[in-house]
Amino acid sequence: MSSPIQTHQLSKAFRHTDAVRGLDLDVPAGSIFGLIGPNGAGKTTTIKMLMNILRPSGGTAEVLGVDARRLSPRELARIGYVSENQEMPDEMTVGYFLRYWEAFYPKWDRALAEEMARQFELPLDRRLRHLSRGMRMKAALASSLAYRPELVILDEPFSGLDALVRQELVQGLLDRAEETTILISSHDLAEIESFASHIGYLEAGTLRFTEESGALAARFRQVELIFDGAPSLPRDWPAEWLQPQASAAVVRFIDSGFDAERTPAEVRARFPEARRVDFTPMALKDIFIALAAAGRRAAAA
Repeated sequence: MSSPIQTHQLSKAFRHTDAVRGLDLDVPAGSIFGLIGPNGAGKTTTIKMLMNILRPSGGTAEVLGVDARRLSPRELARIGYVSENQEMPDEMTVGYFLRYWEAFYPKWDRALAEEMARQFELPLDRRLRHLSRGMRMKAALASSLAYRPELVILDEPFSGLDALVRQELVQGLLDRAEETTILISSHDLAEIESFASHIGYLEAGTLRFTEESGALAARFRQVELIFDGAPSLPRDWPAEWLQPQASAAVVRFIDSGFDAERTPAEVRARFPEARRVDFTPMALKDIFIALAAAGRRAAAA
């Protein structure tokens, strides 16, 4: 099966600002793909181009095998889309809102819509404008999953939500993850880490890497070296060793290319006087912070 999302040199410029630059993105079928990056990295702009809300300045994007600029109702009926600032018909009740969409989607599953309304504890007789932000996002997600889309695209769905609501939304997604491919952009890296199968890191409009989550976690380590005396940093500092810090008897850095056999030998070769060396796995949030900090320093250099 071909990838449901593929882009080639996709770009978007706003006057003198390049929001997205030469993006080559491939989202594998059946994956839960987390698109992460600092504020202003281009995540929302990318998603809006995929959904044909924004026209690209250059390059191409294919969604479900179709040029994103030519998405028709037939393709849109196979895509679920929820954004952070989702516009909703506020005067509708939740129940009417879920029934309303049934006429637009041939594969609408009324039983599934009712099941999700129960799972999310949605108040069917309440108007959408009277719902909390968390309840609105639950209603939007339920309406986007009830027709069993092949592709779900979520733009910052967890922003501003409490931990319980986030967990409920994640569970709603995971319950149906086998049926679809999911692309999700989010600043909530702890949630992304808990379920994403792949990660793409976007920075200043450029895709720095895409990687399976397990492989990404395996290649990042916090390294700490303990010395009896004052340490010094070697001049031939490897580019993949990030954020070096040296104090009275300690050196710390982040290794972005950790290898269980090669890295300890390299560290010992550069720091033969180290009394102890510790390698600690890192959470996705800490990896993100390290990459963002390295990116800022490179831009300032």
